[in-house]
Amino acid sequence: MSTTLIKNATIVNENMQFVGHILIENEWIKTISKTAIPESGIDKIIDASGKKIIPGLIDDQVHFREPGLTHKANIYTESRAAVAGGITSFMEMPNTVPNTLTQDLLQDKYDIAAACSLANYSFFFGASNDNLSEVLKTDKTNVCGIKVFMGSSTGNMLVDNQTTLEGLFKECEMLIASHCEDEQTVKSNLAKYKAKYGDDIPMKYHPIIRSEEACYKSSSMAVELAAKNNTRLHILHISTAKETSLFEKKPLAEKKITAEACIHHLWFNDTYYDTKGSRIKWNPAVKKESDRLAIINAVKEGRIDVLATDHAPHTTEEKNGLYTQAPSGGPLVQHALVALLEMVDRGEFTLEEVVQKSAHNVADMFQIDRRGYIREGYYADIVIIAENEEWEVTKDNILYKCGWSPFEGHRFTHKVTQTFVNGNLVYDNGTFDENSKGKRMLFNR
Repeated sequence: MSTTLIKNATIVNENMQFVGHILIENEWIKTISKTAIPESGIDKIIDASGKKIIPGLIDDQVHFREPGLTHKANIYTESRAAVAGGITSFMEMPNTVPNTLTQDLLQDKYDIAAACSLANYSFFFGASNDNLSEVLKTDKTNVCGIKVFMGSSTGNMLVDNQTTLEGLFKECEMLIASHCEDEQTVKSNLAKYKAKYGDDIPMKYHPIIRSEEACYKSSSMAVELAAKNNTRLHILHISTAKETSLFEKKPLAEKKITAEACIHHLWFNDTYYDTKGSRIKWNPAVKKESDRLAIINAVKEGRIDVLATDHAPHTTEEKNGLYTQAPSGGPLVQHALVALLEMVDRGEFTLEEVVQKSAHNVADMFQIDRRGYIREGYYADIVIIAENEEWEVTKDNILYKCGWSPFEGHRFTHKVTQTFVNGNLVYDNGTFDENSKGKRMLFNR
């Protein structure tokens, strides 16, 4: 039996903050107490005086690039960056090579993660225009959900056959997560700018090419399909003020249709294209400041339910290409939590809201078994945070395999000092327990 005591921490959990102590026994949270816990016989004691403790973040949208695209990233390197950033569990997307469109290919990814992931993991199964029978074989108790690309953000995984979409939304009992951008609208907009600029389109036109109209047209169609078929739908990375009107302000437990906001849409706006260029080129695009503020408001109102990263690394060489060649996406898992904490300092969120939207709600929405909360009897996925410790994002401390960050040069004032995954101290002030591996997440469905 292994025991760890974390004492004198400010615990932030379930809309409360209090100074207390946590006893971890093996992989579980054994005791949470506001009074001192006896230290006799404890294997490891961490005095967290002056520090905050939160449940490990659960990121419901990452692209870790393995298999097939490992020159950009892999499950080991990106899960390592994730735990250093306070993300203890992730859900990874199917647009790897080959695309995760069969149950055998899905199992291959689980086998890779079991051998090397420092964080807990699950993998979405991918929907295409012709694999509905494979989709329906997916085990809802040990797979997070089904991913459908209603926009060609990721190559050949676009699902644009109306019959296929109707069948998927009608027959699938699992959560369907959707990337929503209308393909024809994007193509039409791109053609106009290519006619004027060729391949060297100024980056500032990205949010006009991948426009509000493209997002809303696709998102509203998905919501309509889900409402018609009573589908459990989750729309990813909302990027426009207009889309927020599609979602209801009511308790998460009462919703069949939910939404996600991502760090880049909460932090950046279109004024950053002049200085950061392709490093903030995502699909859907970072748009206007009014969109950013509306998304923040929708998170606070409860229209948007969870916060995520859409971590999607590419090499510097790839990102340095002309507009039509530079791929969309960027790395975020190492810096997402500290960015959110800075937003707390700016008054845009409360710390309780960050914990709610990044841990509690993700666990509830996906019905994850015993994660996402600091509760006795739950897995000890725990993050310790130091405040007022300023540090700068530099190439020397970036852990992503791609070696860059859109936050490069920014100085943060919070720091993740320790991360526990399943009771193991996986990250401790810059050092990692490489022998400790995450677990496959299970779902109470």
